[in-house]
Amino acid sequence: MAGHSKWANIKHKKAKEDAARGKSFTKLVKEITVAAKEGGDLIGNPRLRTLVDKAKSINMPQDNIKRAIQKGTGELPGVSYEAFTYEGYGPNGIAVIVEVLTDNKNRAAAELRHTFSRTGGNLSENGSVSWMFSQKGVIKGTGLKLSEDELLEALLDFDVDDIEKSEDLFIITCASKALGEVRDELVRLGMKVDDANIEWVAKDPTDLDDSQSESVIEFLEALDELDDIQNVYSNLA
Repeated sequence: MAGHSKWANIKHKKAKEDAARGKSFTKLVKEITVAAKEGGDLIGNPRLRTLVDKAKSINMPQDNIKRAIQKGTGELPGVSYEAFTYEGYGPNGIAVIVEVLTDNKNRAAAELRHTFSRTGGNLSENGSVSWMFSQKGVIKGTGLKLSEDELLEALLDFDVDDIEKSEDLFIITCASKALGEVRDELVRLGMKVDDANIEWVAKDPTDLDDSQSESVIEFLEALDELDDIQNVYSNLA
C-alpha cells in the first residue's frame, strides 16, 4: 500500500477509542467550523458533508454539529482557527507532515517543536519532505463483504490507485478529484465509511525493523495527542 500500513491502522483504531471517550469531538468540531466557512449547505459542500457524517458516526450531539456549522458560516460568534502545515523528520529519519488547526499559532508551534526535539527529530523548512508525498483521496471503512480483488473489479470505472485490507478495515486510495464519487460508490456497495479525506500519501514508503518502527509510532502518537494537531502523516511503511 502506498504510504499507509502500520500508522494508518494504529491511527484508525486510536480514532475509534477516542470517539468512544468523546475525545475526538474537539478536533472534529474545529474541522466542521473551518469547512463551514465555504458554505453551510451539505450538498454544495462535500467536505462538510463528510465531516458531519463522521460526527454522526461517533454520536456527536446534533446541537454540537449545528453550532459548529453556524460558527463557521458566521451565524454565531466563535473562535477563528487558522490552518498550518509543518514538515520535518522524526526518529530514524522518517519524514513527517503535520497539519495544524489552531487559534494560537505560537502555542501550537512551540508544542510541536518541543515534541520533535525530545524525540530526536527536527522541524524543517516547508518543502523539505513534502516532495516525497502526493495528495490523494483516502477512504477508510468497514463492513464490505468483498475481497480486495472483488472490490478492485467493482471500482474499475473509477480513478482508484490502490486497495488495502487489514482484518475488516479497507483503505482505498484514489485521485483526489475522485474522492467524492468513490466514497459514494463504496457506500452503495455496503461500506460503513469511517473517514474520507485528502491526505498526504508517501510515494516511496520506508521499511524499518520492529524496534525502529515502535519508536516512530510512539513519536507519531505523541504528535497526534497535541490539541492543535489535526492530522499526522509519515512515510513509514
